[in-house]
Amino acid sequence: MSSLNKAMLIGNLGQDPEVRYTQSNTAVATLSIATSERFKDSNGEYQERTEWHRVVAWGRTAEICQQYLSKGSKVYIEGPIQTRQWEDKDGQKRYTTEIKALQMVMLDSRGNAGGGNQPGGNQPQQRPNQNQNQNQGGGKPMSSNVELDSNFDDMDDDLPF
Repeated sequence: MSSLNKAMLIGNLGQDPEVRYTQSNTAVATLSIATSERFKDSNGEYQERTEWHRVVAWGRTAEICQQYLSKGSKVYIEGPIQTRQWEDKDGQKRYTTEIKALQMVMLDSRGNAGGGNQPGGNQPQQRPNQNQNQNQGGGKPMSSNVELDSNFDDMDDDLPF
């Protein structure tokens, strides 16, 4: 049987996305996402546990993260878990485990991204180009700040009903 390497997270950004560019001018965004769970301990008291996840987005997805996400934004991330190895400045081998964001869906309501502390937070924003990988999961690729064109008079269809 094959194996499966897929992580799915719904959480909040702990800080604004950090975006860098490779030598070939490809955007790379690093996100820190917190997920929390509530449970009853053995004494019957509610406890909360928060886990922090390192997420890396590439290309247009990284640019969208930079443009639309900020600290506190609620987001859905889906992609494989990867471990990278590198040498630090002292020559020591270092490892990091991260989630490669293949799909990102903003879950904040309109004008509420990042807690609404950005100027113009209640203004509708234009939708970026949707021909990227993050739109292949069937979910909403952006938050609900999309104005759809509802001019159906110009449509020419051959429906039998």
